[in-house]
Amino acid sequence: MVDLIAKTPLLSMKPVKIGAVTLSEVDLGVLTSLAPYRGRDKDLSIALKAAHGMTLPGPGKATGKAGARAIWFGNRAVLLAGPAPEAALGEIAAVVDQSDAWTAVRLEGPEADQVLARLTPIDLRASAFRRGHTARTDLQHMMASITRLSDQVFLILVFRSMGDTLVHDLCGAMEGVAARQGGG
Repeated sequence: MVDLIAKTPLLSMKPVKIGAVTLSEVDLGVLTSLAPYRGRDKDLSIALKAAHGMTLPGPGKATGKAGARAIWFGNRAVLLAGPAPEAALGEIAAVVDQSDAWTAVRLEGPEADQVLARLTPIDLRASAFRRGHTARTDLQHMMASITRLSDQVFLILVFRSMGDTLVHDLCGAMEGVAARQGGG
């Protein structure tokens, strides 16, 4: 019998600091897509709160906290990040394991929004995209989920197959912002 060794999408990359911004891989735990059956949105929100301590987020929002987060993921879809879903959720929603499908990184620092401004068409300034806001959008040429976790921290998810490209593009943008600030 062969012993298989699990590897993270970015092979446990070390954090990269360029200028005032740091990029690091994040292990979000179990990733599960939840899509409520027709007319069961409210039931799913109640069950999610009872099972995992967070309500179903509305469009463009995320609920929960580190270790247990629900991220709006599109039309009537939510990504549960962290805990394995309670079995009862399957009675009110389509529940699909997505753990091997996504790469997650954390971009943090006082210029993180400026780095992302080079790669995405949406306005991520703190005045427009506050803590707990999330968006499915283009990031360079990839589809991504971007969530603001705090004033200077973003959680970014892309398909696992695009992980290396994500790091390459973010590092290039980090270098550009650092050079402009005189720190690169």
